[in-house]
Amino acid sequence: MAGPLTGVRVLEFAGAAPTAYVGTVLSGLGADVVRIDRAPGTTSGTAPGPDAPRPGENPLSRGRRSVALDLKSPEGVERALALAEHADILVEGFRPGVADRLGIGPEAALARNPRLVYGRVSGWGQQGAWAGRAAHDLAVLALTGALDTDPATGDPVLPPTAYLSSFAGGANAHVQGLLAALHERERSGRGQVVDTALADGAALIATLVHQWRRAPGIHTVTDAPHYSLYRAADGGHLAVAAIEPKLYGSLLDQLGLTGAEELPDRADPAAWPALRALIAERFAARDRDHWVKVFDAVDAGVAPVLTAAEAAGHHQLAARGAFVPVGDSVQPAPASRFGRTPAGAPGRAPLPGEHTEEVLAEWRG
Repeated sequence: MAGPLTGVRVLEFAGAAPTAYVGTVLSGLGADVVRIDRAPGTTSGTAPGPDAPRPGENPLSRGRRSVALDLKSPEGVERALALAEHADILVEGFRPGVADRLGIGPEAALARNPRLVYGRVSGWGQQGAWAGRAAHDLAVLALTGALDTDPATGDPVLPPTAYLSSFAGGANAHVQGLLAALHERERSGRGQVVDTALADGAALIATLVHQWRRAPGIHTVTDAPHYSLYRAADGGHLAVAAIEPKLYGSLLDQLGLTGAEELPDRADPAAWPALRALIAERFAARDRDHWVKVFDAVDAGVAPVLTAAEAAGHHQLAARGAFVPVGDSVQPAPASRFGRTPAGAPGRAPLPGEHTEEVLAEWRG
C-alpha cells in the first residue's frame, strides 16, 4: 500500500464491525495494519473473524495482514505486547474491562511503548451504567436524539439502513481521534489513550437534529414530498431531495407540474399529502430508467435508488473510482484522494493467522 500513512504501524485486535472499519480506513490511507485474530482451537479471547473467508470476500477485512494468537495464554499476551512495542496505533473494541483482564490494556501496552496511541472503540464508552451493555445501531441512535420525532407527523424519524452510529458516528470519529493523537505525539513524544463510544459519535452527527429542535418553525424533512422516495411504474424508486427553490422548480418542470392549477404549497405541511400524491402520480407513470435519463441532465436533486450491484456502474461513481476490484469482488474504494501521496489499491482480505510468523519476525526484527 502507498498513501499518506505509509510507514505507520497499526495493531488491530479483531472485533466487531466498528473496530474492523477503523482498520480498513487506516489501511486505505496507507498504514501497515496487522490484525490479531483468534488462534485456531481457542474458544475465547479476541472476537472471531469471518468464518474461513475466501481472499477478497470481506471488505472489512481487506488490506491488512493477520496474526493468530491465543490471548488467554501468557505466550499469546506476550507476543501481542511485543508487537505493541513496535506499533504506532493500537485499536481494540472489547467491552470495557476485557482488554485489561487479558493483560493487553492501556497500562500494560503503554508501559511497553510510551509513544503508542491506544485506541478503544466501544458502544457506550468506558464509563456509565451502560458501559458493559450491547450497543446496536438502532438503540444508540434512539438514545442520542438522532431519531427525534418529526414535528410534522409526531413519529420518530425512520433510521437509515446504513450503520449511522457504528460507522459514520463512532468508527469515523475514532479514526479522527487516532490521527489527532498521532499528530500530537510528534510534538510531545508521548502516546495516549483515545476513547470513543458509538454514542459519542452518534450524538455529534445528530447536531443538526438538535439544532432543528431549537429553531421554532424548522421541520425535519423526512415526510416532506420534496425530500422523499417515489416508486416508478416498474417498481424501481427515485430519491427526491429538492430542498432549494431552484431544485424544486426543476423537479416540477420535468414532471410537468409547473403552472399546474392549485398546486399545493410545499411550505405548508398541511398541504404535503396532496402534493405528495401529485408527484407520486407523475413518477408512477413511467419506468425508473426513463426518469434516470430525464434527471441525469438536470440538477433537480433527483437520483435513482440503485442496488449495490448497480452502484459500481453509475457514471458519477465510476468517474471518481468509488469502487475498485479487490480479489474476486468489487468493493468501495478508500474515500479520500491525495494529490501528492495517493493510496494504492486495497489488498485482499487475509486468512486468519496467514501472516503470523512473517509479522512477528518483521515487526520485532
